[in-house]
Amino acid sequence: MEKPSGQEVTALLREWSAGDRDALERLMPIVYAELHKLAASYLRSERGDHTLQPTALVNEAYLRIVGQRSVSWANRAHFFGIAAQMMRRVLVDHARKRHAAKRTPGSLYVGLAAPEVATADRPPEVLALDRALTELEKLDARQAQVVELRFFAGLSVEETAEVTGISTATVKREWRTARAFLRHEMGLQAAR
Repeated sequence: MEKPSGQEVTALLREWSAGDRDALERLMPIVYAELHKLAASYLRSERGDHTLQPTALVNEAYLRIVGQRSVSWANRAHFFGIAAQMMRRVLVDHARKRHAAKRTPGSLYVGLAAPEVATADRPPEVLALDRALTELEKLDARQAQVVELRFFAGLSVEETAEVTGISTATVKREWRTARAFLRHEMGLQAAR
């Protein structure tokens, strides 16, 4: 299947926003492959016995996206930004449940798709990443949004700039600063 154009996805998103439920049914097969690829990249560096599979991650994120009320979808990048937030929430919820069940620290690891954020020898724990992102959001909500869009949604610098309404140079600068902050925060958490 040929990759759909951004305009095609944007048109379907706007139709869905306007209340056309058929648009959602036409949209999901188009974006599903991209969402699945994104989910697989998150889970690729997981340990072998990890219980969450890419299909389950996509399906849970899909249910959360469909459950959104009064979203005025701007474009494809906006959709994938929201999808990134939903996948992050699913991963964090899953990690919390597993952590609570096992009562052992560091029981779930999620590798970051962006090698600039993760170290090659040991991917960060999803709960530590979530805590670090929460701290970053308190200090700089825009930087946290850039991380979500770049890492969780897999958006390019240009797409991130489009969603956030900032220049590509600013996206690059915020991305570098946010990665440094996350490395520092996660290092502090690991030392505790």
